[in-house]
Amino acid sequence: MATEKKPTTIKKYANRRLYDTGTSTYVTLEDLAAMVKRGEDFVVCDAKTGEDITRPVLTQIIFEQEGKDGQSLLPIAFLRQLIRFYGDSMQMLVPSYLEFSIDKLTKEQQKFREQISSALPAGPFTEPTRAAFQAMEEQARKNMAVFRQALTMFNPFGLPTEGVSGTTGPSLDEHEGVAPVAKEGGDVAELKKQLDELNKRIDNLSKG
Repeated sequence: MATEKKPTTIKKYANRRLYDTGTSTYVTLEDLAAMVKRGEDFVVCDAKTGEDITRPVLTQIIFEQEGKDGQSLLPIAFLRQLIRFYGDSMQMLVPSYLEFSIDKLTKEQQKFREQISSALPAGPFTEPTRAAFQAMEEQARKNMAVFRQALTMFNPFGLPTEGVSGTTGPSLDEHEGVAPVAKEGGDVAELKKQLDELNKRIDNLSKG
């Protein structure tokens, strides 16, 4: 029975050098970026404390890639909106949304590649190119709809979800066994307020 391959351990030393324990060689952030693109899993640990510092190192790789001409992936509006989410009451939902979106894009990327490849020979402003990007926009809208429907799982009272066709749940009066006190309670009003705020922020994020 085949055993799952363990991630390679990368040690980071005080002098900022990175050591690949799998190949017993020193590597750079560019090397780590290449490993990610090849699908090779790794974890980065502080050589002295053993602390897992994979997240900040990956973030540093993104920072360096963003600094290269013609390789920027993160729009300024998106970055500003992302910064606003730090410390916000909705912060805990953002990682799940981003992971959900990138996972859907990854699964659909081959279809997008084929559409764009077939469009490029005809020129950047021709109908095939527009059709390819319209398909990408449509997929993004579908992703948003699926994610918003998933949000209803967090809505125990079936409160309306603004801007989503077919996702409006039953009113509080339609739920049997709900005491009048619960209907008038401030907790319900606060929950509705937070759900409305979340949907507005998702709209802003998708438009960014």
